[in-house]
Amino acid sequence: MNEQLAAALTAEYAAIFAYGAIGVRLKGEAADEARKAEAAHRNRRDALVVRLSEAGVPVPPAEPGYALPFPVTDAANAMKLAVEVEERTATVWRAALFTATGDERRWALDGLTDCAVRAVRWRRLAGISPATIAFPGRPG
Repeated sequence: MNEQLAAALTAEYAAIFAYGAIGVRLKGEAADEARKAEAAHRNRRDALVVRLSEAGVPVPPAEPGYALPFPVTDAANAMKLAVEVEERTATVWRAALFTATGDERRWALDGLTDCAVRAVRWRRLAGISPATIAFPGRPG
């Protein structure tokens, strides 16, 4: 399970990086949502670092930068990226569910659920329909 938590930590690092590019392109409610999402990913990152450290597992470092899947030049692209970030991070948390038990399973489920809910918010803000998907975190 430690490998899955380390992978989730790496996904959280990438999400935090992406929200830097996302937030600067948004205003109003969308900018507020970006700040909340980045804070949520930072909180989950911090908790994962503590959890892995306490378990004696090497904590993977954050990269200095991450490749974004497309340029973020306006609000529409920023919201599109936010949806993708949440879906990708949900996929990593979903994968952790397969080997997790007990408290670690709750962690993985909470991570998946949080990402799925944020993805729905971003789809709604972006006017993407449907706003929900059948199986969050399932690779398309």
